[in-house]
Amino acid sequence: MRISILTLFLLLFGYSAFSSEKTDSLLTVLKTELGRKNIYDDQKEVRIKSLKIQLAQAPKKNYNTQYAICNKLYEEYKVFRFDSAYVYTQKLLNLSQITNDATRKNESRIKLAFILLSAGMFTETFDCLNQINIHLLNDSSKSDYYALKARAYSDLADYNNDKFYGQFDNEQAIKYLDSAIALSKPNSFETLINKGNMQRIEAGKQPSPYYITLLNHYNLTAHQRAMVVTGLSAFYNSPSQVEERINLLIIGAINDIRSSTKETLAIFLLGEELNKAGNIKDAYTFIREAMTNAQYYGARLRKIKIAAVLPIVDAKKIIATENEKNRFLVYLLSIVVISILISLISFIVFNQLKRLKVKEKIIEEKNIQLEKINDRLTEDTHIKEEYIGYFFNVISGYILKLEKLKRNVERKLSIKKYDDILLSVNEINIKKERETLFYTFDHVFLKIFPNFITLFNSLLKKEDQIWPKDHEVLNTDLRIFALMRLGISDTETIANILEYSVNTIYVYKMRIKAKALVPSDEFDHKIMAIKAVDVLNKS
Repeated sequence: MRISILTLFLLLFGYSAFSSEKTDSLLTVLKTELGRKNIYDDQKEVRIKSLKIQLAQAPKKNYNTQYAICNKLYEEYKVFRFDSAYVYTQKLLNLSQITNDATRKNESRIKLAFILLSAGMFTETFDCLNQINIHLLNDSSKSDYYALKARAYSDLADYNNDKFYGQFDNEQAIKYLDSAIALSKPNSFETLINKGNMQRIEAGKQPSPYYITLLNHYNLTAHQRAMVVTGLSAFYNSPSQVEERINLLIIGAINDIRSSTKETLAIFLLGEELNKAGNIKDAYTFIREAMTNAQYYGARLRKIKIAAVLPIVDAKKIIATENEKNRFLVYLLSIVVISILISLISFIVFNQLKRLKVKEKIIEEKNIQLEKINDRLTEDTHIKEEYIGYFFNVISGYILKLEKLKRNVERKLSIKKYDDILLSVNEINIKKERETLFYTFDHVFLKIFPNFITLFNSLLKKEDQIWPKDHEVLNTDLRIFALMRLGISDTETIANILEYSVNTIYVYKMRIKAKALVPSDEFDHKIMAIKAVDVLNKS
């Protein structure tokens, strides 16, 4: 029995129209939920705090009430924090001992075995399970016992990853799942998920109909939904089903975050799949998050597994970053080579026209213009990578104009039309070009730092605040500090960029700092602290 990913997404999210079909859309949801995980964790902490208050206020001799509250605290902690869950299983065992309730004592040991297994402590888990007297348990608790023992053997098989021992462990897991299913209520969540788990261990080829039935017809909690889709993803393991598997794991990770589950597998498996698919950046993010979760919960075995993968992904991420830098250096080198060629061409033109005194001044001015362009290209190498990306098109445009001019000059030199060369050169409006550059700089800067003007003025009194006029984007005062925010702190460099004297720039800066609400040194730090918007990722 198969179910399409389209149908599955509709079931999981209840969309009236399918709007999360593509993997990148689901990744966007997951990243948003990662940003909200503290909200979900805080909500859980509020519930825990309330239960702890109830426990503190419970009558000292009312052991039944204390047991019930400790049980609720265990349920809150069991997939959230191992050490806290362990504390409350011990309280449950102590209360069972005080009341001499053997049934509760054995049920508490099942809970203890669950968190020991979640922490990767196999020896302790089996020791704890072996201490349980199943004859004192009701059918529901017996079913939980057998299901937990099946999971212990299944996890052990994954850990051993051995052909002989793994087969034995999986056979034991299937045997105990049979017992758990026989004791659970027909068509209950426990029955269906145990049957689905059995098919997963048996490495079935078709997606489990039991998992699908749970998704189709049962009102699942976020934690239950994460368990089901993570289990279902195991059936999509062929190369042609990679996208389906990734999408299922994304949904599992989303629901783990929403349920504040730290003992989670989905986000780690997702990171591994994205790593195989070549999405190194997201793979690294999610595997790092998996490590954070494992450390927070105290899952020892999970930390070992993640630690074996994380350095590999980290190395790939570093290599990818270096490759991006290398490509940028190639582009920059190309610009430098073209600039050198332009300088050589200008020198040839100068030698050809040096006997014409009338043209000499024009050629000298042109060389100065080219030097300014080259200086600007050199300064651009100090700007952050994001900003260079925006100005690359502007620089390329100047190169195309110069290349066109070169061809035009060469052609007219070949036919000795020297007057036409002057006309071609005079067509270049240097003032307009510089205005265009400032216009582009202002708009690109405000796109990266949209709050710059507002935050800048927050450092000044209302009467001293500097706002651009209607026809301006940035004025000179704002542009000086915009360049400083980009890391250009040298006054002489700013003066060269804005075509002012060094003294003028110094006066501008001192005049503004004198009116600031904070000391001069702190003012510079406040400017540098203005946050940028990552326009490249948002695009």
